[in-house]
Amino acid sequence: MASPASVAAAPPPEPPPSRDVPRGLPRGDAILIGLAAATVAAFGLASIRSIAAPVLLALVLTICVHPLRSALERRGVPRGLATGSVAAAVFLVLAAFLAALLLALAQFPALLSQYSSEIARIGASIGAALTDFGVGTDEVQTIVSGFEPSQITGFVSDVLGNVAGLAGALVIIATTLLLMAMDASYLSTLLRELEPAHRNLVGALRATASHVRRYMVTTTLLGVVQGVLNGVALVILGVPGAFLWGVLSFLGSFIPNVGYLVALVPPVVFGFLAGGWQTAISVILVYTLVNAIVQGAIQSRLVSNAVALSQTVTFVSVLVWTAIIGPIGALLATPLTLLVRMILVDSDPAARWFRPLLGDVAATRALMVRETAQRRAARRAGRAGVQP
Repeated sequence: MASPASVAAAPPPEPPPSRDVPRGLPRGDAILIGLAAATVAAFGLASIRSIAAPVLLALVLTICVHPLRSALERRGVPRGLATGSVAAAVFLVLAAFLAALLLALAQFPALLSQYSSEIARIGASIGAALTDFGVGTDEVQTIVSGFEPSQITGFVSDVLGNVAGLAGALVIIATTLLLMAMDASYLSTLLRELEPAHRNLVGALRATASHVRRYMVTTTLLGVVQGVLNGVALVILGVPGAFLWGVLSFLGSFIPNVGYLVALVPPVVFGFLAGGWQTAISVILVYTLVNAIVQGAIQSRLVSNAVALSQTVTFVSVLVWTAIIGPIGALLATPLTLLVRMILVDSDPAARWFRPLLGDVAATRALMVRETAQRRAARRAGRAGVQP
Protein backbone atom coordinates (compact mmCIF):
# COMPACT_ATOMS: atom_id res chain seq x y z
CA MET A 1 0.00 0.00 0.00
CA ALA A 2 1.43 3.37 -1.00
CA SER A 3 2.22 5.92 1.71
CA PRO A 4 0.49 9.34 1.76
CA ALA A 5 3.78 11.00 0.89
CA SER A 6 4.28 8.91 -2.22
CA VAL A 7 0.71 9.56 -3.28
CA ALA A 8 1.17 13.27 -2.81
CA ALA A 9 4.40 13.19 -4.83
CA ALA A 10 2.84 11.31 -7.76
CA PRO A 11 2.33 13.51 -10.85
CA PRO A 12 -1.25 14.25 -11.87
CA PRO A 13 -2.63 12.12 -14.71
CA GLU A 14 -2.27 13.56 -18.20
CA PRO A 15 -5.45 14.93 -19.72
CA PRO A 16 -6.93 13.00 -22.68
CA PRO A 17 -5.77 14.28 -26.07
CA SER A 18 -8.00 16.86 -27.66
CA ARG A 19 -9.82 15.92 -30.83
CA ASP A 20 -8.59 19.15 -32.36
CA VAL A 21 -4.96 17.96 -32.16
CA PRO A 22 -3.99 16.50 -35.56
CA ARG A 23 -2.81 12.92 -35.64
CA GLY A 24 0.30 12.12 -37.62
CA LEU A 25 1.47 14.67 -40.16
CA PRO A 26 -0.07 18.12 -40.35
CA ARG A 27 -2.74 18.33 -43.04
CA GLY A 28 -0.70 20.65 -45.24
CA ASP A 29 2.29 18.31 -45.21
CA ALA A 30 0.08 15.29 -45.90
CA ILE A 31 -1.48 17.04 -48.92
CA LEU A 32 1.91 18.00 -50.34
CA ILE A 33 3.29 14.48 -49.85
CA GLY A 34 0.19 13.03 -51.47
CA LEU A 35 0.49 15.33 -54.48
CA ALA A 36 4.18 14.48 -54.82
CA ALA A 37 3.40 10.75 -54.69
CA ALA A 38 0.65 11.16 -57.29
CA THR A 39 3.06 13.04 -59.57
CA VAL A 40 5.69 10.33 -59.28
CA ALA A 41 3.09 7.63 -59.98
CA ALA A 42 1.76 9.54 -63.01
CA PHE A 43 5.22 10.02 -64.53
CA GLY A 44 6.03 6.37 -63.82
CA LEU A 45 2.92 5.16 -65.65
CA ALA A 46 3.59 7.56 -68.51
CA SER A 47 7.10 6.17 -68.94
CA ILE A 48 5.68 2.66 -69.44
CA ARG A 49 2.44 3.63 -71.18
CA SER A 50 2.96 1.02 -73.90
CA ILE A 51 2.60 -1.61 -71.16
CA ALA A 52 0.36 0.21 -68.68
CA ALA A 53 -2.36 1.10 -71.21
CA PRO A 54 -3.13 -2.44 -72.43
CA VAL A 55 -2.80 -3.87 -68.91
CA LEU A 56 -5.29 -1.36 -67.51
CA LEU A 57 -7.64 -2.07 -70.41
CA ALA A 58 -7.37 -5.79 -69.67
CA LEU A 59 -8.12 -5.09 -65.99
CA VAL A 60 -11.31 -3.18 -66.86
CA LEU A 61 -12.38 -5.91 -69.29
CA THR A 62 -11.73 -8.57 -66.66
CA ILE A 63 -13.97 -6.69 -64.22
CA CYS A 64 -16.69 -6.52 -66.87
CA VAL A 65 -16.68 -10.22 -67.82
CA HIS A 66 -16.10 -11.69 -64.34
CA PRO A 67 -19.83 -12.33 -63.66
CA LEU A 68 -20.13 -14.21 -66.98
CA ARG A 69 -17.31 -16.58 -66.04
CA SER A 70 -18.86 -17.11 -62.59
CA ALA A 71 -22.24 -17.84 -64.19
CA LEU A 72 -20.68 -20.51 -66.42
CA GLU A 73 -19.07 -22.16 -63.39
CA ARG A 74 -22.41 -22.20 -61.54
CA ARG A 75 -23.92 -24.03 -64.51
CA GLY A 76 -21.36 -26.79 -64.19
CA VAL A 77 -18.77 -25.66 -66.74
CA PRO A 78 -15.23 -26.55 -65.58
CA ARG A 79 -13.29 -23.60 -64.21
CA GLY A 80 -10.55 -23.70 -66.83
CA LEU A 81 -12.99 -24.04 -69.72
CA ALA A 82 -15.16 -21.18 -68.42
CA THR A 83 -12.13 -18.92 -67.99
CA GLY A 84 -10.72 -19.74 -71.42
CA SER A 85 -14.09 -19.34 -73.14
CA VAL A 86 -14.75 -15.91 -71.68
CA ALA A 87 -11.21 -14.68 -72.39
CA ALA A 88 -11.37 -16.01 -75.97
CA ALA A 89 -14.76 -14.36 -76.55
CA VAL A 90 -13.51 -10.98 -75.33
CA PHE A 91 -10.35 -11.32 -77.41
CA LEU A 92 -12.39 -12.09 -80.54
CA VAL A 93 -14.59 -9.04 -79.90
CA LEU A 94 -11.50 -6.85 -79.51
CA ALA A 95 -9.95 -8.31 -82.67
CA ALA A 96 -13.17 -7.72 -84.62
CA PHE A 97 -13.32 -4.13 -83.40
CA LEU A 98 -9.66 -3.58 -84.30
CA ALA A 99 -10.32 -4.97 -87.79
CA ALA A 100 -13.30 -2.63 -88.18
CA LEU A 101 -11.19 0.30 -86.99
CA LEU A 102 -8.40 -0.48 -89.46
CA LEU A 103 -10.95 -0.91 -92.25
CA ALA A 104 -12.47 2.45 -91.41
CA LEU A 105 -9.08 4.16 -91.22
CA ALA A 106 -8.21 2.76 -94.65
CA GLN A 107 -10.82 5.15 -96.06
CA PHE A 108 -9.17 8.18 -94.53
CA PRO A 109 -6.27 8.71 -96.99
CA ALA A 110 -8.68 8.35 -99.93
CA LEU A 111 -10.99 10.99 -98.42
CA LEU A 112 -8.09 13.36 -97.89
CA SER A 113 -6.81 12.97 -101.44
CA GLN A 114 -10.32 13.44 -102.82
CA TYR A 115 -10.82 16.73 -101.00
CA SER A 116 -7.20 17.86 -100.74
CA SER A 117 -7.73 20.98 -102.87
CA GLU A 118 -10.78 22.06 -100.86
CA ILE A 119 -8.96 21.46 -97.57
CA ALA A 120 -5.98 23.49 -98.79
CA ARG A 121 -8.35 26.27 -99.84
CA ILE A 122 -9.93 26.32 -96.37
CA GLY A 123 -6.48 26.50 -94.80
CA ALA A 124 -5.53 29.41 -97.05
CA SER A 125 -8.73 31.26 -96.15
CA ILE A 126 -8.08 30.77 -92.45
CA GLY A 127 -4.49 31.94 -92.91
CA ALA A 128 -5.64 35.09 -94.72
CA ALA A 129 -8.14 35.85 -91.96
CA LEU A 130 -5.47 35.40 -89.29
CA THR A 131 -3.12 37.68 -91.21
CA ASP A 132 -5.81 40.37 -91.29
CA PHE A 133 -6.09 40.07 -87.51
CA GLY A 134 -2.36 40.71 -87.15
CA VAL A 135 -1.07 37.20 -86.53
CA GLY A 136 2.58 36.76 -87.46
CA THR A 137 3.64 35.17 -90.75
CA ASP A 138 5.42 32.23 -89.14
CA GLU A 139 2.44 31.35 -86.99
CA VAL A 140 0.08 31.61 -89.96
CA GLN A 141 2.34 29.39 -92.05
CA THR A 142 2.42 26.78 -89.29
CA ILE A 143 -1.36 26.77 -89.07
CA VAL A 144 -1.83 26.60 -92.84
CA SER A 145 0.65 23.73 -93.16
CA GLY A 146 -1.48 21.78 -90.72
CA PHE A 147 -4.19 21.56 -93.40
CA GLU A 148 -1.95 19.61 -95.75
CA PRO A 149 -3.16 15.99 -96.18
CA SER A 150 0.24 14.57 -95.26
CA GLN A 151 0.25 16.49 -91.99
CA ILE A 152 -3.28 15.34 -91.12
CA THR A 153 -2.44 11.72 -91.91
CA GLY A 154 0.70 11.93 -89.80
CA PHE A 155 -1.26 13.36 -86.89
CA VAL A 156 -3.81 10.53 -87.03
CA SER A 157 -1.00 7.96 -87.19
CA ASP A 158 0.72 9.51 -84.18
CA VAL A 159 -2.51 9.42 -82.17
CA LEU A 160 -3.55 5.87 -83.01
CA GLY A 161 -0.14 4.31 -83.58
CA ASN A 162 0.85 2.04 -86.41
CA VAL A 163 -0.53 -1.40 -87.11
CA ALA A 164 2.42 -3.12 -85.46
CA GLY A 165 1.87 -1.14 -82.27
CA LEU A 166 -1.84 -1.99 -82.23
CA ALA A 167 -1.10 -5.66 -82.83
CA GLY A 168 1.45 -5.69 -80.00
CA ALA A 169 -1.03 -4.04 -77.66
CA LEU A 170 -3.64 -6.62 -78.64
CA VAL A 171 -1.25 -9.46 -77.74
CA ILE A 172 -0.56 -7.89 -74.33
CA ILE A 173 -4.28 -7.40 -73.74
CA ALA A 174 -5.10 -11.00 -74.70
CA THR A 175 -2.37 -12.50 -72.50
CA THR A 176 -3.12 -10.27 -69.51
CA LEU A 177 -6.85 -10.84 -69.88
CA LEU A 178 -6.41 -14.62 -69.81
CA LEU A 179 -4.11 -14.51 -66.78
CA MET A 180 -6.34 -12.10 -64.88
CA ALA A 181 -9.38 -14.22 -65.63
CA MET A 182 -7.57 -17.26 -64.25
CA ASP A 183 -6.56 -15.41 -61.09
CA ALA A 184 -10.08 -14.00 -60.69
CA SER A 185 -11.42 -17.53 -60.16
CA TYR A 186 -10.07 -17.30 -56.61
CA LEU A 187 -11.41 -13.78 -56.01
CA SER A 188 -14.76 -14.66 -54.43
CA THR A 189 -13.15 -16.97 -51.88
CA LEU A 190 -10.39 -14.46 -51.12
CA LEU A 191 -12.90 -11.68 -50.51
CA ARG A 192 -14.90 -13.87 -48.15
CA GLU A 193 -11.72 -14.61 -46.19
CA LEU A 194 -10.75 -10.93 -46.06
CA GLU A 195 -14.18 -9.53 -45.24
CA PRO A 196 -14.20 -10.14 -41.45
CA ALA A 197 -10.93 -8.23 -40.95
CA HIS A 198 -11.20 -5.75 -43.84
CA ARG A 199 -14.90 -5.13 -44.27
CA ASN A 200 -14.52 -1.60 -45.66
CA LEU A 201 -11.96 -2.60 -48.27
CA VAL A 202 -13.96 -5.60 -49.46
CA GLY A 203 -17.15 -3.55 -49.64
CA ALA A 204 -15.38 -0.84 -51.64
CA LEU A 205 -13.93 -3.44 -54.04
CA ARG A 206 -17.31 -5.02 -54.70
CA ALA A 207 -19.12 -1.71 -55.12
CA THR A 208 -16.48 -0.28 -57.45
CA ALA A 209 -16.39 -3.43 -59.58
CA SER A 210 -20.17 -3.28 -59.92
CA HIS A 211 -20.08 0.42 -60.86
CA VAL A 212 -17.29 -0.04 -63.42
CA ARG A 213 -19.12 -3.00 -64.94
CA ARG A 214 -22.39 -1.10 -65.16
CA TYR A 215 -20.74 1.93 -66.72
CA MET A 216 -18.73 -0.01 -69.32
CA VAL A 217 -21.55 -2.33 -70.41
CA THR A 218 -24.09 0.49 -70.64
CA THR A 219 -21.69 2.79 -72.48
CA THR A 220 -20.72 0.06 -74.94
CA LEU A 221 -24.30 -0.85 -75.83
CA LEU A 222 -25.44 2.76 -76.13
CA GLY A 223 -22.25 3.62 -78.05
CA VAL A 224 -23.11 0.99 -80.65
CA VAL A 225 -26.61 2.45 -80.94
CA GLN A 226 -25.22 5.97 -81.24
CA GLY A 227 -22.64 4.97 -83.85
CA VAL A 228 -25.22 3.13 -85.96
CA LEU A 229 -27.73 5.99 -85.84
CA ASN A 230 -25.12 8.60 -86.75
CA GLY A 231 -23.65 6.40 -89.50
CA VAL A 232 -27.06 5.78 -91.09
CA ALA A 233 -27.84 9.50 -90.92
CA LEU A 234 -24.54 10.34 -92.63
CA VAL A 235 -25.28 7.87 -95.42
CA ILE A 236 -28.68 9.49 -95.96
CA LEU A 237 -27.11 12.97 -95.97
CA GLY A 238 -24.46 11.84 -98.46
CA VAL A 239 -21.46 12.54 -96.20
CA PRO A 240 -18.39 10.59 -97.37
CA GLY A 241 -16.75 8.15 -94.95
CA ALA A 242 -19.94 7.40 -93.02
CA PHE A 243 -18.56 4.10 -91.67
CA LEU A 244 -15.40 5.79 -90.40
CA TRP A 245 -17.35 8.54 -88.66
CA GLY A 246 -19.75 5.97 -87.18
CA VAL A 247 -16.81 4.12 -85.60
CA LEU A 248 -15.47 7.46 -84.35
CA SER A 249 -18.87 8.23 -82.84
CA PHE A 250 -18.80 4.89 -81.02
CA LEU A 251 -15.36 5.63 -79.58
CA GLY A 252 -16.41 9.16 -78.66
CA SER A 253 -19.22 7.80 -76.48
CA PHE A 254 -16.57 6.55 -74.02
CA ILE A 255 -15.01 10.02 -73.65
CA PRO A 256 -17.14 12.14 -71.30
CA ASN A 257 -17.93 15.75 -72.19
CA VAL A 258 -15.51 16.09 -75.12
CA GLY A 259 -16.16 12.84 -77.01
CA TYR A 260 -19.21 14.32 -78.69
CA LEU A 261 -17.20 17.22 -80.10
CA VAL A 262 -14.32 14.96 -81.19
CA ALA A 263 -16.76 12.77 -83.11
CA LEU A 264 -18.69 15.72 -84.54
CA VAL A 265 -15.97 17.84 -86.16
CA PRO A 266 -14.75 15.48 -88.96
CA PRO A 267 -18.20 14.63 -90.40
CA VAL A 268 -19.18 18.30 -90.26
CA VAL A 269 -16.06 19.27 -92.22
CA PHE A 270 -16.50 16.57 -94.86
CA GLY A 271 -20.23 17.23 -94.97
CA PHE A 272 -19.45 20.85 -95.75
CA LEU A 273 -16.95 19.82 -98.43
CA ALA A 274 -19.44 17.42 -100.02
CA GLY A 275 -22.72 19.31 -99.70
CA GLY A 276 -22.13 22.81 -98.40
CA TRP A 277 -23.50 24.51 -95.34
CA GLN A 278 -26.86 22.75 -95.53
CA THR A 279 -25.26 19.33 -95.10
CA ALA A 280 -22.92 20.55 -92.36
CA ILE A 281 -25.80 22.05 -90.37
CA SER A 282 -27.83 18.87 -90.86
CA VAL A 283 -24.97 16.80 -89.47
CA ILE A 284 -24.77 19.07 -86.42
CA LEU A 285 -28.51 18.77 -85.81
CA VAL A 286 -28.53 14.98 -86.18
CA TYR A 287 -25.51 14.46 -83.91
CA THR A 288 -26.94 16.83 -81.31
CA LEU A 289 -30.32 15.08 -81.31
CA VAL A 290 -28.82 11.57 -81.10
CA ASN A 291 -26.38 12.62 -78.37
CA ALA A 292 -29.12 14.32 -76.35
CA ILE A 293 -31.33 11.23 -76.47
CA VAL A 294 -28.75 8.45 -76.10
CA GLN A 295 -26.22 10.04 -73.73
CA GLY A 296 -28.15 12.92 -72.20
CA ALA A 297 -31.43 11.16 -71.45
CA ILE A 298 -30.75 7.40 -71.39
CA GLN A 299 -27.13 6.97 -70.32
CA SER A 300 -27.25 9.62 -67.61
CA ARG A 301 -30.22 7.87 -66.00
CA LEU A 302 -28.59 4.44 -66.14
CA VAL A 303 -25.08 5.25 -64.89
CA SER A 304 -25.32 8.51 -62.93
CA ASN A 305 -25.65 6.74 -59.57
CA ALA A 306 -22.91 4.27 -60.48
CA VAL A 307 -20.40 6.92 -61.52
CA ALA A 308 -21.14 9.72 -59.02
CA LEU A 309 -18.37 11.98 -60.34
CA SER A 310 -18.76 15.71 -60.88
CA GLN A 311 -18.52 17.17 -64.36
CA THR A 312 -15.29 18.94 -63.46
CA VAL A 313 -13.66 15.79 -62.09
CA THR A 314 -14.81 13.81 -65.15
CA PHE A 315 -13.42 16.35 -67.60
CA VAL A 316 -10.10 16.70 -65.78
CA SER A 317 -9.79 12.92 -65.53
CA VAL A 318 -10.00 12.66 -69.33
CA LEU A 319 -7.13 15.12 -69.69
CA VAL A 320 -5.01 13.51 -66.98
CA TRP A 321 -5.42 9.89 -68.11
CA THR A 322 -4.85 10.86 -71.75
CA ALA A 323 -1.61 12.57 -70.78
CA ILE A 324 -0.53 9.55 -68.74
CA ILE A 325 -1.33 6.54 -70.93
CA GLY A 326 -2.45 8.02 -74.24
CA PRO A 327 -5.71 7.54 -76.20
CA ILE A 328 -6.74 4.48 -74.15
CA GLY A 329 -6.67 6.76 -71.12
CA ALA A 330 -9.33 8.95 -72.71
CA LEU A 331 -11.56 5.92 -73.30
CA LEU A 332 -11.04 4.51 -69.78
CA ALA A 333 -10.93 7.80 -67.88
CA THR A 334 -14.11 7.18 -65.88
CA PRO A 335 -13.41 3.53 -64.87
CA LEU A 336 -9.82 4.34 -63.93
CA THR A 337 -10.93 7.32 -61.86
CA LEU A 338 -13.44 5.10 -60.06
CA LEU A 339 -10.65 2.64 -59.26
CA VAL A 340 -8.45 5.42 -57.89
CA ARG A 341 -11.34 6.74 -55.81
CA MET A 342 -11.89 3.25 -54.42
CA ILE A 343 -8.26 2.99 -53.31
CA LEU A 344 -7.97 6.45 -51.79
CA VAL A 345 -11.49 7.27 -50.57
CA ASP A 346 -14.06 4.48 -50.61
CA SER A 347 -11.95 1.92 -48.74
CA ASP A 348 -11.09 4.38 -45.93
CA PRO A 349 -14.02 5.34 -43.66
CA ALA A 350 -12.09 8.41 -42.48
CA ALA A 351 -11.83 9.69 -46.06
CA ARG A 352 -15.42 9.13 -47.21
CA TRP A 353 -16.35 12.68 -46.31
CA PHE A 354 -14.45 13.58 -49.49
CA ARG A 355 -16.93 11.76 -51.79
CA PRO A 356 -19.40 14.70 -52.08
CA LEU A 357 -16.52 16.92 -53.23
CA LEU A 358 -15.84 14.43 -56.04
CA GLY A 359 -19.45 14.37 -57.20
CA ASP A 360 -21.47 12.05 -54.93
CA VAL A 361 -24.05 14.74 -54.22
CA ALA A 362 -27.26 12.73 -53.88
CA ALA A 363 -27.63 13.66 -50.20
CA THR A 364 -26.53 17.23 -50.92
CA ARG A 365 -29.09 17.53 -53.70
CA ALA A 366 -31.84 16.32 -51.38
CA LEU A 367 -30.74 18.85 -48.75
CA MET A 368 -30.83 21.65 -51.36
CA VAL A 369 -34.37 20.65 -52.32
CA ARG A 370 -35.48 20.80 -48.67
CA GLU A 371 -33.78 24.16 -48.15
CA THR A 372 -35.42 25.58 -51.28
CA ALA A 373 -38.82 24.38 -50.09
CA GLN A 374 -38.23 25.96 -46.68
CA ARG A 375 -37.24 29.30 -48.24
CA ARG A 376 -40.35 29.27 -50.42
CA ALA A 377 -42.53 28.51 -47.40
CA ALA A 378 -40.87 31.34 -45.47
CA ARG A 379 -41.48 33.79 -48.33
CA ARG A 380 -45.13 32.77 -48.59
CA ALA A 381 -45.53 33.14 -44.84
CA GLY A 382 -43.87 36.55 -44.98
CA ARG A 383 -46.19 37.77 -47.71
CA ALA A 384 -49.19 36.51 -45.71
CA GLY A 385 -47.97 38.32 -42.60
CA VAL A 386 -47.50 35.09 -40.65
CA GLN A 387 -44.41 34.51 -38.55
CA PRO A 388 -42.69 31.36 -39.94
